[in-house]
Amino acid sequence: MKKVIAFICTHNSCRSQMAEGWAKKLGNDIFEVYSAGTEEYPAPKPLAVEVMEDLGIDMSKHTSKLLSAIPEKLDILITMGCGVECPYIPTTHREDWGIDDPSGGPKEGFEETRDIIKDKVIELIRRVRENKL
Repeated sequence: MKKVIAFICTHNSCRSQMAEGWAKKLGNDIFEVYSAGTEEYPAPKPLAVEVMEDLGIDMSKHTSKLLSAIPEKLDILITMGCGVECPYIPTTHREDWGIDDPSGGPKEGFEETRDIIKDKVIELIRRVRENKL
């Protein structure tokens, strides 16, 4: 049975979207993946979409979503390090990744963030496969 996981950020426009993309690509066999934000935002950041596309992950159809779009019960809740205060969401495991937001910066910042998130998703997958979560 797949673990239900959600990545949460303020706007669901960059980091949580990238994490969703990586988790779907690398952990599709073990995760049912969602992402959301605590505040409304019009769409994912174009540079976030572009840097993921550079590595073959298509986020062109992704939309920015609010917390109401994720399941009420999660196995894993990951906040991205933006001081997000989520309302109570039942979850078995919760952690904060403390990743800086590259928004407003150059493409290189988005690439660095993308790569940090990839590494964290790979580590999360390893922990789940080893039954450490």
